[in-house]
Amino acid sequence: MMVRLSAIARSKGPLHPDQCRSFPGLSSSDACLTLMHEGKTLQRPRVAVSTLFLDIEASFDNVNAFTLRARLLASRIPSYMVDWVFSSLSERTCTLVFQGSPNIPSPVSVGTPQGSPISPLLFLLYVAPLHMSIPRGLMVSYVDNFSITVASPSYRGNVRRLQSLFSTIAAKGQDIGLSFSVPKTKLIRWRTPSQRTPPSHAPIELDNHLFRPSPVVRWLGFWFTPSFNMAHHYRQRLSLAQAVFSFVNRLSSPGAGVSLFLCHRLAGGLLLHILAYGADLLTPNYAALRGMNSLWHRVQRWTTNNFFSTPTSILSREACLPPIISYCRYKRPLAARRVACAAPNANPASARLPHSSPSLSTFRALDASRHLTVGLSSVYLPLSWRTKVPSPPIRKHLPVDALAHLTLPLQGGLTRLPLVLHAPPSARNRNPPPDLKRKTYQALRTRARNMLIQDWITDDPRPPY
Repeated sequence: MMVRLSAIARSKGPLHPDQCRSFPGLSSSDACLTLMHEGKTLQRPRVAVSTLFLDIEASFDNVNAFTLRARLLASRIPSYMVDWVFSSLSERTCTLVFQGSPNIPSPVSVGTPQGSPISPLLFLLYVAPLHMSIPRGLMVSYVDNFSITVASPSYRGNVRRLQSLFSTIAAKGQDIGLSFSVPKTKLIRWRTPSQRTPPSHAPIELDNHLFRPSPVVRWLGFWFTPSFNMAHHYRQRLSLAQAVFSFVNRLSSPGAGVSLFLCHRLAGGLLLHILAYGADLLTPNYAALRGMNSLWHRVQRWTTNNFFSTPTSILSREACLPPIISYCRYKRPLAARRVACAAPNANPASARLPHSSPSLSTFRALDASRHLTVGLSSVYLPLSWRTKVPSPPIRKHLPVDALAHLTLPLQGGLTRLPLVLHAPPSARNRNPPPDLKRKTYQALRTRARNMLIQDWITDDPRPPY
């Protein structure tokens, strides 16, 4: 039922295009990439850009079955699906079990079943009316996490716009029984390295609460700073990876514990992904890589049980684990492949690809801000996605254009990249067969993996002995 309902929700459009969700082909990095792309695009005309982060309070517990049923019927969802959903949310009971409790079942009139795979999809359909189009701005969400980005000549103008938009979305939320969490509401004012004016600390008032600009905001596992500096993000990832490694290290003390094979699986399946989370969007700088390398060398020694005097240049080959810098480079082409091959009408990041990108779909986001960069001076004009970044980097790509540029080495002789659909294609679909697109998509991954091996050989060459 979830597969059928998600396919109909994609085709008939009850979900907003900027509404990210736990669907195949979508992740939290797509929402963060969309936010970064629009934020940096709006900064190009030299205007003030601010973002308000909101979180729905007790989200899944406040879904009203009758309101959801009316929403599904208005979206032209088949009646048998609507009846199935309404039946699963109706006539439910809850029993509190504790010492001395009467064990009497109580009726539950709101909320979605906990642990059900269809509950996230039902919640997305329930909160879809909260989304709206913002001129010179963007509203993007991931399940119950919302972000509202606006741009104006001054930060005070952004405060007024954010207050007006928050009043509108709060009123829509009250109509369906939802409210936003006050402790999780954050405000950030984006800045560029060339701005010399002192940062504005003026707060914003929302529902009789004052919220001051935050120097660091954590959203969907990414740590954002006003200048989009990645150093704080990787400091947090390094601290988390160190804490996990100190716990996992106790499982295999010298001469005891789990086998080296299982240590290798833990290192590659757990520690590596914790340490390099976000490398597909945020490229670590030299200072971040130095700390990450130090921890990763400890992990490689733990995996192989080598001596501390073993040269670090051969640890990656002994442990069969790639260097952290090579793995971070590997994640970027993988993210570029996924964004370039995703359906633009279902992925907000893919919908902001350049019109000249080799995608089989011509759909592009209607609320994208790329048109604001037309006619800018050469310094502020974004670099074309086909052009390599010069040295020194006077001009740079936009975030989505930077990923599109990474697809050039992967394309080879392809004129168009495959369009991976996670739903059955329509009858009028003229794209290549799904099997051919799937094989081409896998071939792109193989090319990216070969690039990883070449970087591995270059970074850590084979010792002469």
